[in-house]
Order: sequence, then structure tokens, then C-alpha cells
Amino acid sequence: MPVRAKILVVDDEVGIVDVLRKILRSQGYRVRTATSAREALDSLEAEPFDLMIADIRMAPMDGLALLDKARALQEHLAVIMMTAYAAVETAVESMRKGAFDYVCKPFKINELLLTVERALSYESALAENESLKETIVSPAETHFGSLIGDHPLMQAVYRTIRKVAPTDSTVLILGESGTGKELVARAIHDSSPRSRRAFVAVNCASLPETLLESELFGYMRGSFTGANRDKKGLFETADGGTLFLDEVGSIPNAMQLTLLRVLQEQEIRPVGSTRTLPVNVRIIAATHEHLESLIAQGRFREDLFYRLSVIPIELPPLRDRMSDLPLLVNHFLAGAGQSGQTADLQLTPAAMQALQQHAWPGNIRELENVIRRAATFCEDGRITAEELPPKLRQLAPPAETDSEPGETASAQGAGVTLRAYMRDKERAYLRQVLEQHNGNKEAAARSLGISLATFYRKYDDS
Repeated sequence: MPVRAKILVVDDEVGIVDVLRKILRSQGYRVRTATSAREALDSLEAEPFDLMIADIRMAPMDGLALLDKARALQEHLAVIMMTAYAAVETAVESMRKGAFDYVCKPFKINELLLTVERALSYESALAENESLKETIVSPAETHFGSLIGDHPLMQAVYRTIRKVAPTDSTVLILGESGTGKELVARAIHDSSPRSRRAFVAVNCASLPETLLESELFGYMRGSFTGANRDKKGLFETADGGTLFLDEVGSIPNAMQLTLLRVLQEQEIRPVGSTRTLPVNVRIIAATHEHLESLIAQGRFREDLFYRLSVIPIELPPLRDRMSDLPLLVNHFLAGAGQSGQTADLQLTPAAMQALQQHAWPGNIRELENVIRRAATFCEDGRITAEELPPKLRQLAPPAETDSEPGETASAQGAGVTLRAYMRDKERAYLRQVLEQHNGNKEAAARSLGISLATFYRKYDDS
């Protein structure tokens, strides 16, 4: 029998300890026993356990006190409490303190073993989840290595990706320009059994009709002027992997029929060739257009639409998930810092408010461009509304001041630029925070949510 979890059994009744040891060992569990809370704590300090089963009624230290100390020693220790007194208050108190469940003496063996299995599974899931968080959490939490955002609309997208990635189903990604359709396509590919093979992307709108066919299917030498050698097409290059057809709605009608046949037959014919080649390619298509409208206009084949849209995924525009804006901003700020523009970049509240007031017709791509532009022109790693494009700058609130009652902003800031005035206020605030922390710059920086290096740079300029 394979070795299973390690369990600590604690009860001041020796008979109960012996019975539980035999039952649990018969199921393959490794079992240690203790007849007092003190003995149990010694064992917990000496070695890790997966589960503790402890009696509530013990002396001099009872089970509830043991529960507190045990969870402090081993955070992910699952705990089941035992009691001969089925008092609801005692049971609720033990679970409030972190116990998974409780059982009443005399207990049924099957019910006890089921509770043990459930407790071990639950704590194992919690530990695994915590480990995953430590692995993936960054200034902006990412999903599938590239997608950012925790809005419910994005959570629905992530659930769909997880379901479709292991399959070979054709996927159609719908969404406005700049919403991240290629990132979703890559996430599906990277999470699929095809991840070790090629991911090939082509923007169908960027190629004229005369070149699209040869790019997709390849060509033979001499098939047209300038074809002085054989060339593989993108379908053949992506064999075994994934081909991403972006802006599929722009494919000309004649090519749509050819593409439909390829999807049906899983084979291609290079331009100028008389034979076909089998291909094993997963197709992921994307478009910002409403294909149903194109079908009604006779510009897109209905049969091709149904062949492509086996699994549709609709990406929300940024304006519909504005709660994700700070996450995206932090991500792009970190990227700008890593690219060498400026380290420890920050947005002022006025700049952030301007970003939140914008409708973002260009979606995430527009936001990224705005942040990169602002990072280029900002000073001291501090992005104010002044560094934003004019259409966003006008959305910022009026400059806030620290004026005393009755003192006007014009009198207080006369003769200086807004930037210089705000910098003076920042320096004064840094000195004030430093005084509150008795000159401890590290503590002051921590309270401000900035790095110590940033604090030194800003404070030394004052």
C-alpha cells in the first residue's frame, strides 16, 4: 500500500488513541500519537504533519488551545476535533479557530475516514493555491502569462480558455481593435497539447489578395513571376501547431472558398502545384467586424462563418472593464521601467483620474501607447497629467493644492510653474513623513508605498 498523509492523533484516552492508530494505519496513513496537548506540540515542533485529529476535552491544555498553537506552528495543518459532547457552541468555536470539521464520539469509522479525506483534500488545495499565487503574482496579476485583468467579463474569458485549450476545436475571437485578441490566441495555444509546436500569426487585412493565397499555402518555383524557389506557406509552417488568422473578415470571397475547403479536407495545395499536402493545424481566427453583417451584405460566406465559430470568445472593450485599468497601468509602467525609460514610475492621482475618465476607443493598445509616451516625457519617475496627450489632459481635475483656508492658489504659487509648485509640495510632504518616522527613511518609504531608492532620489533633491 502506498504511503499516504502523515496524521497526528491527540487524546488523553489511551484506548481512543490506539483505535484511531489502527484504523488510520489500515488505510495507509502514517500515524503519530500523543496523549496530551504538550506532547502533541513537541511532535509538531519536531516534524511536519498533514492532519491533526485532537480531542476537545483534555487537561491541563484543552483541544481549542492546542488548535491555536498547532496552526501557528504549521499554517497548512488540517485539523479535525473530536468531542463526546455534541455541543454546537464548542463545534462552532473550533471551526472559527481554523478546524476543518469535528466528529462526535462514538464515531462511525466510515464517516471518520470520509472526513479525514475531505480535510486533507481541502488543505492540500489551499496550499497549492497559495503556491500558485506566489508564483504568478506581480505588480499586475497576469493570467496565462500575458492576460491582465480580474473583471468578471475577463474571468469568463479565462474559463473559456481553460475549457477549449486542451481540444482542437476551431476558435473565433471577437472584439474591438486593441482588446488583445492575439494574446488570447497565444494563451490558448500555450495551454494546449500543441504548445511545443509553432504558433503562426498572420494579419489577413495586411496582405493583398494576390499575395494572401501564396502566403497561406506556399508556392512552387516558376508558378509566377519572381517565384525562383519553392516556398512553404503558413499552413505548412504551422503544421502540428496553431495558425492564427487575424482580421479574418477581410479575406476576399474567392479565398474564403479555398480556406473553407482546407478546413474541411485538412490539406492544402501550394500555388503552382498539382498535388495536395496534408496538414495538421488548429485554426484560431479573430475579427473586430460583425461577421453576421458581412454575411448579410454578401461579403462573407455563411458556411465559413460556422466552420470558424465552433467556439466563439468575445473580448470586452476596456471601457466595459474599467476596474482593470489600474492593473493594466501598473503593468505598462513596469514594462516602461524595465525597458530603461525610467525606474519606479508612478502616476499622480490627477493623471490616473484622467485615464479613468477616457472612453478608450483604441482599448488596451491605446492605453499602452499613452503610458509609454508619458514615461518618455516625465521627470523623476512621476507621471502627471501634463505628460498625457491633450485629449486626456483636459479630463484631469483642477490641480489640488494644500492651501490654508483663505489662501488662494494663485498667491501661493505665483511666479512658478505648476510642475515646480507640485514638486515643492511633494518635497515638503516627504520631510513631514520622515519626521513622523523619526528620520527612518526605510519606514517612511514603506508607508508611502515607494522604494527606498525612489525616496532617496526625491528627498535628496529637496
